[in-house]
Amino acid sequence: MANTELLSARLQANNPARARSRVLPLLADLVALTKPRITAMVLMTGAAGLWLAPGHAGARALWLSLGGTALIVGAANALNMWWEQDVDALMERTRNRPLPAGRLSPDLALAFGVTLALLAAPMLVLVNVATALLGVVALISYVAVYTPLKRHTHLALLVGAVPGAIPPLMGWSTATGSIGLGGALLFGVLFLWQIPHFAAIAIFRAEDYGRAGLQVVSVQHGERAARRTIALYAVLLVATSLLFAPFGLAGRAYTLVATALGAAFLALAFRGLRAGPRFDAKRWAKRVFAFSIPFLTLLLFALLLDRRP
Repeated sequence: MANTELLSARLQANNPARARSRVLPLLADLVALTKPRITAMVLMTGAAGLWLAPGHAGARALWLSLGGTALIVGAANALNMWWEQDVDALMERTRNRPLPAGRLSPDLALAFGVTLALLAAPMLVLVNVATALLGVVALISYVAVYTPLKRHTHLALLVGAVPGAIPPLMGWSTATGSIGLGGALLFGVLFLWQIPHFAAIAIFRAEDYGRAGLQVVSVQHGERAARRTIALYAVLLVATSLLFAPFGLAGRAYTLVATALGAAFLALAFRGLRAGPRFDAKRWAKRVFAFSIPFLTLLLFALLLDRRP
C-alpha cells in the first residue's frame, strides 16, 4: 500500500500538466514585477523619441534599444517592488502584488530584477554609449534615489519623474548618438506630465499613502497643496507641449491638436482651484488622472504624424 502511494505521488510530481500549473503562475508573478502596463507606456515614449529623431537607426540598433529599454524599465520596477514590499503590504491597491501576498520570495524577486538589469546593460552598450548611460542613470535614480526618498518628502516625485522621462531621450540618442533639442523637449513633456498625473493619484489614494508612510504632497501638505500642484504643472506641461512647432519639429496640425488637448487639460486642472464647499476632490482627481493618459497618448500620436525632419 505504501509503495502504491509513493508511486502515485511520483507520477503526480512528474505530470506535465501539474508542472505547468505551478510554472505558469510563477511566470505571471515575475511578469507582474515588471509592471507590464507601465513598461508598455514607457516603450511607447521611447519609440516616439526614436521616430522623431533626425538620425537613422538600423534594425539592429532599433531592436536592441527597445529591448534594452524594456528590460531596464522592468528591472527598475522589479527592484522597486522588492524594496517596497513592506509598504505595498499596507496599501489596499498594492497588497495583492506578488511579494506582499507571499506568492514570490524576496530573494527570487531581487535576483530577477538584477538579472534583467544585467541583460539590459550590454544590449544598450551595443546601441551606443549615450543610450547605455541614460539607461543606467534611469535605473539608479529610480531604485536608489526615488524609492527610498518617497518615505521622507513629497519632492521625491520630482526625482522619480526624471527616470520616467528618460526613455524618449534613449530613443532619440539611439538614432543620433546624442541628446538634441527634440529629445530635450520630449523629456520636458514626459517629466511635467508625470507631476499632475501622480499628484491626482495622491489625492484619491491619500489614505492609502498615509497608512503606508509615503510622503506624497496630499499627505505632507494637504489636499489643497496637491490641487495647486496639479494646476501649476498642467500650465508648464501645456506650454512645453506647444514648443515643438516654433522649433521646427512639428507642423500646424500638431499645434491644433496640442492646443485643444491643452485647453481641455487646463480647464480640468483649474477646476480644482475653484473648489466650493460641495467640491468632490477625489472624484475630480480621478478625472484628472483618467484624462492625463489619453492626453499624452494623443499628443505623442499627433507629434508622430506631423513630425518635421
